[in-house]
Amino acid sequence: MECLTLKKSNCKNCYKCIRHCPVKSIRFSGNQAYIIGNECIMCGHCFVVCPQDAKQIVDETEKVKVLLQSGDPVIVSMAPSFIANYEGIGIEAMRDAVKKLGFFDVEETAIGATIVKKEYEKLLSDGTHDILISSCCHSVNLLIQKYFPDVIPYLADVMSPMQAHCKDIKRRYPNAKTVFVGPCVAKKDEAQYYEGIVDAVLTFDELTAWFKSEGIELEKKNDCGDEGLARFFPTTGGILKTFTEAPADYTYMAIDGTENCIAALKDIEEGRIHKCFIEMSACAGSCVGGPVMEKFHRSPIRDFLSVSHFAKNKDFNVRQPEPVELQKNFAVIQKKLQPPTETEIREILRQMGKIKPSDELNCGSCGYDTCREKAIAIYQGKAEISMCLPYLKDKAESFSDTIVRNTPNGLIVLNEKLEVQQINKAALKIMNLRFATDVLGDGVVRIMDTTDFLTVLNTGSRIEGKRVYFAEYEKYVEETIVYDKEFRLLICILRDVTEEEMQREKKESISRQTVEIADKVVDKQMRIVQEIASLLGETAAETKVALSKLKESINNE
Repeated sequence: MECLTLKKSNCKNCYKCIRHCPVKSIRFSGNQAYIIGNECIMCGHCFVVCPQDAKQIVDETEKVKVLLQSGDPVIVSMAPSFIANYEGIGIEAMRDAVKKLGFFDVEETAIGATIVKKEYEKLLSDGTHDILISSCCHSVNLLIQKYFPDVIPYLADVMSPMQAHCKDIKRRYPNAKTVFVGPCVAKKDEAQYYEGIVDAVLTFDELTAWFKSEGIELEKKNDCGDEGLARFFPTTGGILKTFTEAPADYTYMAIDGTENCIAALKDIEEGRIHKCFIEMSACAGSCVGGPVMEKFHRSPIRDFLSVSHFAKNKDFNVRQPEPVELQKNFAVIQKKLQPPTETEIREILRQMGKIKPSDELNCGSCGYDTCREKAIAIYQGKAEISMCLPYLKDKAESFSDTIVRNTPNGLIVLNEKLEVQQINKAALKIMNLRFATDVLGDGVVRIMDTTDFLTVLNTGSRIEGKRVYFAEYEKYVEETIVYDKEFRLLICILRDVTEEEMQREKKESISRQTVEIADKVVDKQMRIVQEIASLLGETAAETKVALSKLKESINNE
């Protein structure tokens, strides 16, 4: 069963998880971040840093409820960091609350830690180990098994406190079921991998949610007791604090944080360290800085003080098992992905626009430390070329620049102070300017009237397709001005319509001339008609007089 899952609807393609993953065990597909199980060390960093809660720890509450219904006694092993998560709540108060949920009992995992630290002291006292690395942190164990297999012989072959305690519980209660409660996601994986010791694992967050659902209130009780030196275990150097019989010829050191552990393991792998006992924890601050604690309860100094005040100077009185009963074997866990050849890396770099070494910015925005690491991840199917921010930026700028450069329309971009931020060649041609630098950064008033810009800026409404005459340049343009509120920019698009305007004026001139000619022709024709009519009238009158006289002469005869 997977311990960390992805809630796809929440994954927003921000790459924050891969940037913080110390072993880059995340694969991107369809803009979704998937955890690669055989590479993951279960450190939980991706769960902590995800801003959208897309990474979720698998909840085993229902599994535990089934255990409670089995009829067998179910006993909780409570991680010693509980005192930091539940401030002021001692083990007796926790016992009262846990029993209300139906558990048989609760004990401190620090009992198992006492067993483990005594076994460490035995291993050191026999003097056969050059280097001994603590094996309490399952994430560190996975880190070594998967990424530093040559260091496995230095890993203490001893059970973790969780396992040692749960095994001790089952020795005392043969039919008991055990449930570990702590701040760690890796313990869920450890319980599943080493079957038959821990039956289920809950995080503090899951237990708290269960308390709330049942309406159980935790009461503060001062019940430290006089035993509990191993309660220091969840703090950095906590294991070292519990040693009482450690040989003096060893160097003892505590290393926390996965990056620091990786650096130390590289030194060990290269043979630079000898005669050391190294307490390693994947979480900064050790278990009190576990993923659940860090996500919901990040107070490292206060948490350390809580543990320190709760711890005592005496060990728990425990029955120390035989070494063989505590033995834990670690095998190499093979990673399946094969590295690409140098030629394949160079080809992928070329596709990313990394032609020469100076193109490899190694900015880390994709989550990988170098462009070469990113290229390898692309080859292995873990990443996509589009995850490269400079590549996307250059591609977007190249695409937009191509459009801006080749559009026949003039384009001028202004800030809210009406200063020119960008101007393309078409606009330079309209304004009779030679170079963009002649006007960039200057007020647009140098080349244009600002009235329309001020109107758009003050009203927020756009001007679209307004025809304007630039007398200074003897140009007619169709002007569109838009205000981008998000980026606080004014965008002016100018379409040179001088030729259209000249053609229109030419047509209007021809039309006017045609009308004038027609009017003249009509006037002339009317004059001719009037002259003809006048002549016809005179002729008709003379004819009438002559005929009248002829008629009168005939009548007289």
